[in-house]
Amino acid sequence: MLSTAVLTSRRLQPVLSSRVALLSTVAQEVLPLEGEKVLVANRGEIACRVFRTAKKLGMSTVSIHSDVDSMAQHVKNSDEHVCVGPAASIKSYLVIDNVIEAIKSTGAKYVHPGYGFLSENSLFCEKVQDIGVRFVGPPSRAIQAMGDKIESKQIAIDAGINTIPGFQGVIKDAEECVTISKDVGYPVMIKASAGGGGKGMRIAWNDDEAREGFRLSTDEAKASFDDDRIFVEKFIERPHHIEIQLLADGPVHDNVVCFPERECSIQRRNQKVIEEAPSVLLTEETRREMARQAAQLARAVGYSSAGTVEFLCDEKQNFYFLEMNTRLQVEHPVTEMITNVDLVQHMLEVAAGHPLPADLVKACTDNGGVVPFKGWAIESRIYAEDPFRGFLPSTGPLLSYSEPTTEGVNMPGVTVRCDSGVVEGSDISMFYDPMISKLVTYADTRINAIDGMKEALNQYVIKGVGHNTPFCASVCRNENFRKGDTPTSFIDTHYPEGFHGVELKEEETVALAVSVAAIARAKSEVLDSPPLPLSSSEVFQTENGEPVVVDNVIVTLGGHHGQSYAVALEDAGTRAQVRKLGEGMEYDGDVHTLDLGPMDYSPMSSLAKTTVDGSKKVIQIFGEDAEGVLSVQMEGSVVDCVVRSPDEFALSMHMKEPPVVDTSLMLLSPMPGKLISYAVEVGDAVELGQELCVVEAMKMQNVQRSERRGVIKSINCAVGDSLKVDQVLLEFEE
Repeated sequence: MLSTAVLTSRRLQPVLSSRVALLSTVAQEVLPLEGEKVLVANRGEIACRVFRTAKKLGMSTVSIHSDVDSMAQHVKNSDEHVCVGPAASIKSYLVIDNVIEAIKSTGAKYVHPGYGFLSENSLFCEKVQDIGVRFVGPPSRAIQAMGDKIESKQIAIDAGINTIPGFQGVIKDAEECVTISKDVGYPVMIKASAGGGGKGMRIAWNDDEAREGFRLSTDEAKASFDDDRIFVEKFIERPHHIEIQLLADGPVHDNVVCFPERECSIQRRNQKVIEEAPSVLLTEETRREMARQAAQLARAVGYSSAGTVEFLCDEKQNFYFLEMNTRLQVEHPVTEMITNVDLVQHMLEVAAGHPLPADLVKACTDNGGVVPFKGWAIESRIYAEDPFRGFLPSTGPLLSYSEPTTEGVNMPGVTVRCDSGVVEGSDISMFYDPMISKLVTYADTRINAIDGMKEALNQYVIKGVGHNTPFCASVCRNENFRKGDTPTSFIDTHYPEGFHGVELKEEETVALAVSVAAIARAKSEVLDSPPLPLSSSEVFQTENGEPVVVDNVIVTLGGHHGQSYAVALEDAGTRAQVRKLGEGMEYDGDVHTLDLGPMDYSPMSSLAKTTVDGSKKVIQIFGEDAEGVLSVQMEGSVVDCVVRSPDEFALSMHMKEPPVVDTSLMLLSPMPGKLISYAVEVGDAVELGQELCVVEAMKMQNVQRSERRGVIKSINCAVGDSLKVDQVLLEFEE
């Protein structure tokens, strides 16, 4: 055990021992924005986002891009563009000299760094300012101070900000990590000092996890930030991740305005998935105290521009400083939606030398230090990652792509916003972050915003890559989420075995069966082709006793051998009768008689819309294979469906199940990526759960573990190889 004296002596002393050294009293000359150029030193969605506001202010825009991004949407959205290098970000977007040369060659007067890449690189900020160009962000001294998690925590302590208990120093090796973790007390959070975006972070509950966490966090930190310093602090159990967005105009004007908090607790591997504003958890008193401390920290570092102070808050509303992000956050749209404030516009104006607007400052002051807000906003980060395969990154072209809109969702009081940097045909590359877009819904209440999000996700068409919209839909359906019970452990608690799809309720399953039958009939009518070989029957009776002709079909959900339903569609298309089938053709359960609305469907469309018993249904159609299996999605549930006549269904009962390929003796690559290391050799005996190798994707280290006991028969790839999904990495002896 380390004594308190030793812990204190090993603390990393702040580089800047006096807060006064951070302040500058030299006023910047006020420059124009209209007619000037702004270069966005970033790519994708955030570049497109900044361009929108810049053009609104009358500015011309410049994009940078790598070789593979030459046709990207952010390039097409800019007035000028400059190539800064090959595909790998470390050879293009992260090369400061290349970006500086792009700034010089285009004559840009402003540089907005976006988020990620060079956005929190103090050297880049300095070099931009050295050539007489305005950096649309905080001064380099604030970036440096807040970018180092060890130093920033010490600054927060000095400024009187609540902080998490831990070891305020750099860990030299795995064994010291174990020693310090024991002293702090498990569980602990092992963190990269220069980390961000969930990279370089691991929770450890024991000595073995501390050793492994140190190794993996060090490797990730080195790869992502070229800085492998690691520190340890106490892990707060069941916390909420709460953050305060702020705007400041520096020590010259000395204005800091804080916005209502964002709740960012729905996280997977420390990466935010769903955010909202405000938080269900906080009282007004806690909100104002958080804002007060955030403003106090901003003034302590002479902050200007947009920034975010992140806190961990327990369920008793005790909160602790986590870090300060000296840039625009990914989740900034939810703050903009509830406050009607364009954060990017104020970033540009502050960079030009203007103070924050007096009316905004006054509104914040009059409201107890928090900008007034109205309503609720929810954001889903839409990623190209397959939730059915452990959320592994997915790459390739967007073969079909259509974003939801306010008009399409058509829910009273719900506004839909989709910030993206892609269109149909865009390529999701293995070289960059797999985020496709940020989908935001706004409404007067939280439940209405959530229901709006569910509907927007239903109508979001993404084909060509795996994506996480089904998972986001599942979260929005979760009763604990809807009640606001959202600690950072939410995903681990409610999806302990991973995500295996949305499970529809019985009434939803019946509605899906009816909808699929209606789609099949509508398709045959639109194409003017013979319908499926349907038989006719007299099922419904009119009031005067006249028979009504119906189409009888069997809809099987879950492929050829799933659960089947007998569906009778009235010829007029206004009613349906559904009966669940048991073994064979016998009925199992109640008969459901349902009212149907008109079917809005085109064979060329990916969406079909109808109403079943007064409930609006949106069915996404992914396609139909050669065997007649129609793949669809409803309410986030992806289902393979087969529509057959009763005679065809009877014959299908005699079909054999397709053979299953046995891969139990193989370790397959779960994602496209790079093989970093093997932990075993041919002939080694391995135990269940033992590490086999490490695969890197999107700069995240993914340990592949053995799911069986056995002996290694062969190793099929070499360290450094680029991997495809399901590529065989090694094989076990039989």
